[in-house]
Amino acid sequence: MSYIEEKKLNNKSYFYFVKKISFLGKLKVIKKNIGVGPLTVNKEKYILDYLEELSNEEFKFRKGFLNQIKKEISYGENLPEKIELKSIRIDNLIEGKTCKNAVYTEFAKEFIFNSNNIEGSKIPPEIVKEIIDSGDTKYKDKNEVKEVRNSISSFEYLNTRFKFNIISIKRLYHLLTKDLLDESRRPYPKGFKKIPNIVGNSKTTAPEDVEKELINLLNWYKQNKNKLHPLMLAFEFHRRYEFIHPFSDGNGRTGRLIMNKILMSEGYSPIIVYKENKIAYFNSIKNSQEGRVKNYYQFMLEQVDKSYNFLLKVVEKY
Repeated sequence: MSYIEEKKLNNKSYFYFVKKISFLGKLKVIKKNIGVGPLTVNKEKYILDYLEELSNEEFKFRKGFLNQIKKEISYGENLPEKIELKSIRIDNLIEGKTCKNAVYTEFAKEFIFNSNNIEGSKIPPEIVKEIIDSGDTKYKDKNEVKEVRNSISSFEYLNTRFKFNIISIKRLYHLLTKDLLDESRRPYPKGFKKIPNIVGNSKTTAPEDVEKELINLLNWYKQNKNKLHPLMLAFEFHRRYEFIHPFSDGNGRTGRLIMNKILMSEGYSPIIVYKENKIAYFNSIKNSQEGRVKNYYQFMLEQVDKSYNFLLKVVEKY
């Protein structure tokens, strides 16, 4: 976040625009002289007036942290740099236009539609938007309507009370599946899976080992959150979480939400895995288990780029 700083000298007020950026243990302070008072511009107007200059200066700082991504998770230098600059620009535009809630409401519509459709929902995007905007719909499939409402509750929980612990992961799953029927038209089972599940042809963690493996994953996250680049941290957490597959169903939806929580916790906008890329998404996770991890990372970077293009279009309307 940024602010306007006032300093007084010889009965004159001098004003500065200040933005402090903390990234992987390093601090960058952007400080710009606005001039001598009286103050004629507020923080928001200054950000919008100097959007390119401020974004580029922050990018120069954050660009130095991209070497790990360029080397380990991307097939080219341009995509990580494009994503980084778009992320900064989105953040500055949202702050300058004070439209965070409105933008993330639009994001939620797009995210929930795509995330639920990846898992087999047939509900159209306009119905998802109707439910989020009005709270009601006449759409005939009440189970899919409830699925959207549960996703809204889960999104709110993620943004407010979610912690990186077992209790929060279970709570997230409960909110997502509350009062829902699965593909067999039976209520979703409560808690962690009781019988083994196979994804594609790949085995997942045995039911008796789920809690232990989730604790290991959460410890891995805590140990690496200030070491790995946030994009790599989020992608790798998601990949490992899907191999555990802790629930009988809802693993993709809970996993994508937690991945977004990691990104938002580190100052990035959340992302969407698009339904039209669902087969490539599933294949990239499966193939990563067989050693082709870089392909998975590259796929996720492409989804980030696509998501940030969407967010830029949304925020530029305000």
